[in-house]
Amino acid sequence: MRARMATHGDVRAHEITHGRGEARRMANVRVVHRFAKADANVNAGSARRFRERRGRGVTSNAKDDDDDDGDDRGDGKGEYTLRTPTTPTRFKVPEGRALDVARAAAAIPLRLTSGLVVHGYVASAKREDAKDGTYSVFKTRGGYLEERGNVSEFKRPKKEIKIYQFQGCPFCRKVREAVIGLDLDVTYYPTPRGGPEYRPFVAREGGKSQFPYMIDENTGVKMYESDDIIAYLYESYGPGKDAISGFLTSPITPLAAGLSSLARAGKGSMYRPSKKPENMKPITFWAYEASPFCVLVAEVLNELELPYKQRSCGRGSPKRQELFDKRGMFQVPYIEDPNTGIAMFESADIIQYLEETYAA
Repeated sequence: MRARMATHGDVRAHEITHGRGEARRMANVRVVHRFAKADANVNAGSARRFRERRGRGVTSNAKDDDDDDGDDRGDGKGEYTLRTPTTPTRFKVPEGRALDVARAAAAIPLRLTSGLVVHGYVASAKREDAKDGTYSVFKTRGGYLEERGNVSEFKRPKKEIKIYQFQGCPFCRKVREAVIGLDLDVTYYPTPRGGPEYRPFVAREGGKSQFPYMIDENTGVKMYESDDIIAYLYESYGPGKDAISGFLTSPITPLAAGLSSLARAGKGSMYRPSKKPENMKPITFWAYEASPFCVLVAEVLNELELPYKQRSCGRGSPKRQELFDKRGMFQVPYIEDPNTGIAMFESADIIQYLEETYAA
């Protein structure tokens, strides 16, 4: 069954109806981009506490692990062994990956806040000390930056939303950006060219090999076309399609999204042989689209056709505090692999882990 919805492309009507919220959001662009390079953001105090905890052999929600290089597994109770070959460090660019990170960051000036912040994003500087245990991207003595959105007001899906897509597709990128804006958790099934599993599945299920393709198990809706998918998600799990950002509906959006991907020269678009297990459980991937460090990991996940459940955590997302509570810090990318029981920060470490574990 295919359901289709009219694409909302009237940016002017959106500006009239939501002018105040849009103006406030745009007023925060300068503040947001001041911290855009903090994609590996860890509060200095959080990183220090993390190192202290690691030194004592303790990490939250993980069993003790004195050998970071061992293939240790979780205890079967939903907990993971946190493997830390590299101590998570703020603003750190992996050695030898500076050019890759720079190219992955090319989308920031082209896409601005799309894929970076949640809907209703507001940033405000507080002239007081942050309470202990409070996440903030930026803290100083006597002040911190508070970021929030209005996504907690929206309906949340109870069942899985599946999106079949691949990293280098500009239309898929539009949908991924909308997912971040709505702060949705979705399961991505990569469909790189030459992929043996999910690309043929879409052709059989939907009747054609076209991407993105969405299946919403909450409603039974199955859908092609990026604009239709975005409108559906905003209607079902957001403020309504009239509130879709012009960054997603503009006629030049596919071009801008395509140029963003062009800088990566097709990374994440072609299949590489993998040795993923049969009936592989999706890897949990904490990320947001505008982070160049997350992009590098997503490319490998796509090339190896590894399914992953994205815990979306754009700026203003309450899930940033959730990860902070879970690990005593916030930094993305962060993965939890239910197939091995391993959890991990740091893009370079994650990529090495994925290559060693799943690349054929």
